[in-house]
Amino acid sequence: MACRGRGYPGRAAPARRGGEWPTWVVAGAIYGGWLLLTFHAAALPWWLLLPAGAFITCWHGSLQHEAVHGHPTQSPRVNLALAWLPLGLWMPYEIYRDTHLRHHACPALTDPLEDTESYFVRERDWERMTGPRRLLLRLHQTLFGRLTLGPALAVVAFWGSEFRRARSGDLSNGGVWTRHVVGTGVVLVWVVLVCDMSVGAYVALFAYPGLSLTLLRSYAEHQPAAGKNRRTAIVLGGPISRLLYLNNNLHVVHHNRPDLPWHAIPAAFAARRGRYMAEAGGHVYAGYPTLLRRFLFRVRHHPVHPDHRFADI
Repeated sequence: MACRGRGYPGRAAPARRGGEWPTWVVAGAIYGGWLLLTFHAAALPWWLLLPAGAFITCWHGSLQHEAVHGHPTQSPRVNLALAWLPLGLWMPYEIYRDTHLRHHACPALTDPLEDTESYFVRERDWERMTGPRRLLLRLHQTLFGRLTLGPALAVVAFWGSEFRRARSGDLSNGGVWTRHVVGTGVVLVWVVLVCDMSVGAYVALFAYPGLSLTLLRSYAEHQPAAGKNRRTAIVLGGPISRLLYLNNNLHVVHHNRPDLPWHAIPAAFAARRGRYMAEAGGHVYAGYPTLLRRFLFRVRHHPVHPDHRFADI
């Protein structure tokens, strides 16, 4: 269970590469787009503001992912400053950084005892659950459930774990949460006092659907395959989704080369396409519409991880 421990030392130094100007351009587009959208929110119809707000908030999450992996600079402090502002409101960047790096260090991806980003449970925990909770977890394994209920479940689970940590006397995240509250205050002062948008409207039009789009990406990234080296998938995607997710849809490449900046991933995939397709173990999807057609109301995987079925009972 080392992957879930708090002692993970952090990322390896990223391999040096060519200019990082594409990431700087993306960062400028994200913050400029967010400022324009929020400032003009009152003049835009909700049906236009919602997809635009979801896109820009999710895109910012993709930028945070780049910063976690050492882009666009060699300085963790500069990358932190670039990605820290919590446009999505719910999770401090520094906690996301630490848990995501532990996810990459984990040799047993999807394992609920080891992987910090697992969506699965043990059989013994499943047996203790009530019927409604089991139904909720099954629904969460469909795309409909992941997109509609997933953001709320993620927030409740994360905030609950942080509350239990603090209640047990572990205040090690206190500074992180203080900085997060300050950043959230900056976002909401702009939104409420300058843009005359309510907090509820911002959550409904930006933060919640933005996290929903992020969960669309993560829905097919990993699967509990028997071979631990076959647990990462590929979604080929189109130009819009590739830009939105900064090529993280080619997830096998990212896990093999987490040091690569987003704009170098397509060339790396093209150079070893056959190898990466084989490593995906057959979990290769043409795009997100394909996933929606196949799994909108269909359970992709049982909530109980196959490595933990009846193992502890």
